[in-house]
Amino acid sequence: MTQNAPDLASHYVARGMRNPQLIEAALAINEDRLPDAEPILRAHLHKDPFDVAAIRLMAQLAARLGRFKDSEALLRRALELAPDFTAAKSNLAGILYRQNRFEEAVQLLDTVLQIDADDASGQSLMAAALGRIGEYDEALALYGALTQRFPEHAKLWMSYGHVLKTVGQQEEGIAAYRRALAVEPTLGEVWWSLANLKTVRFDEADIAAMEAALETTGLSDDDRLHLHFALGKAFDDRREAETSFGHYDRANAIRHGQLDYDPDVVTNHVDKIIATFTTEFVAARDGQGDATPDPIFILGMPRAGSTLLEQILASHSQIEGTMELPDLPAIALREGKATPSGWVDAVKDMPAERLAELGAEFLQRTAVQRKTDKPFYIDKLPNNWVYIGLIHLILPNAKIIDARRHPLDCCFSNFRQHFAKGQAFSYSLSDMGRYYADYVRLMAHFDKVLPGRVHRVIHEQVIEQPEAQVRAMLDYLGVPFEEACLNFHQNKRAVRTASSEQVRRPINRDGVEQWKPYEQWLDPLKDALGALWQSYPAVPATGK
Repeated sequence: MTQNAPDLASHYVARGMRNPQLIEAALAINEDRLPDAEPILRAHLHKDPFDVAAIRLMAQLAARLGRFKDSEALLRRALELAPDFTAAKSNLAGILYRQNRFEEAVQLLDTVLQIDADDASGQSLMAAALGRIGEYDEALALYGALTQRFPEHAKLWMSYGHVLKTVGQQEEGIAAYRRALAVEPTLGEVWWSLANLKTVRFDEADIAAMEAALETTGLSDDDRLHLHFALGKAFDDRREAETSFGHYDRANAIRHGQLDYDPDVVTNHVDKIIATFTTEFVAARDGQGDATPDPIFILGMPRAGSTLLEQILASHSQIEGTMELPDLPAIALREGKATPSGWVDAVKDMPAERLAELGAEFLQRTAVQRKTDKPFYIDKLPNNWVYIGLIHLILPNAKIIDARRHPLDCCFSNFRQHFAKGQAFSYSLSDMGRYYADYVRLMAHFDKVLPGRVHRVIHEQVIEQPEAQVRAMLDYLGVPFEEACLNFHQNKRAVRTASSEQVRRPINRDGVEQWKPYEQWLDPLKDALGALWQSYPAVPATGK
């Protein structure tokens, strides 16, 4: 080929704009006719494997199908052929973002925005990625500028509101959400974002607006489920339990139908971990892994008080709060060849050197989240409970705190919560009960195999005896008591989770026994929990 790389990109893009096959493939992708697009692109690339425009379209198709690794490989091939193919760089940044590789996305977007500083989509993605690595001031500046350029873009206002909420600027965040609704009143995610602040009380006009939005012709399922979640919160605040539960039930039914969740997968995974992580197995690997003591894992069920514990500990002069980090599951899935239980088989024959490498990798991957020189930092991803065995093997000196809350309060709180992603178990009362039972069963196993390794904190005891519970946590962590930990609500740090506004208030009993007005509808949850909800905080001998 005689063309240099930049000319190759422009040549193929220009030619692709005139090619009827590529135009048809692009239209098919845009119209979600993905099966129509793939054969067209495969046939074209068979004839011309160097067509970077077609490679980029194939990458977009792979992304739409959820094949992010394939999409990444295709985009990297396009950039290998045409290093200055800016559109492919932007696409690759998006794929990296969707794989939770936020720092890499930021680095790539830097090069894109150096070429076109006014690229609005690049700036928007950059703002989102900066927020994910804790660079909130830069993210706010970008969103502020974008909303001024595009004041009628509802989702930009929504994203701006998310970051404002995260950094504690609640009034400004509410104003941004309201601007979004002024532009697009049927945008269900914004209504839910307001409800998810937990401190907002919807008035009659708000309820009427949401009910009217539900009657809109052509409303998407995503908008519909968000509106039902928000109305569930609105009627819960009004103590109208039956109406509230009806909305929550409809919201969960929609979301459950969108997901392919099988509770047996988690049960079988827990069975496999218990069978593998015996006393003998653990003892044979004693002293292996990376000895660095910096990480503190707060884990357990979502909505169990983990954000409160993080806020308490992050108020200590030696402990830094970060966020729910995706790195441990990413390592586990990679080592397990993308199967949920694969990592268990992988560690069986893993040499000590590899365990240490994985521990060091976790430390390196999470370093971007550390903004201070404090010696310890927190990863509070709740779902890490399933990786306790992996944590112990690769980071034997890391601390692990199990945040536990009454099963009916915890599970019903999850049922009322729509998560941005993940937590597929939470959209069915019976699935959720099984998930909670599996969690307790695994924790009980590690209590026997590794006694004292995990420090359990009972949410209701924190509420009743905050100083005693805080002192016990700090003793476990090996740091001295500091009064600031009891004044955690004065901490101005950014908080990303659904409890962001709640942890900016002193400890209270607002979340205790919230399930009781809804008890008549909770039989599927109780049945799945077995004796756990009656024996709590003790665990029955069977572990469930």
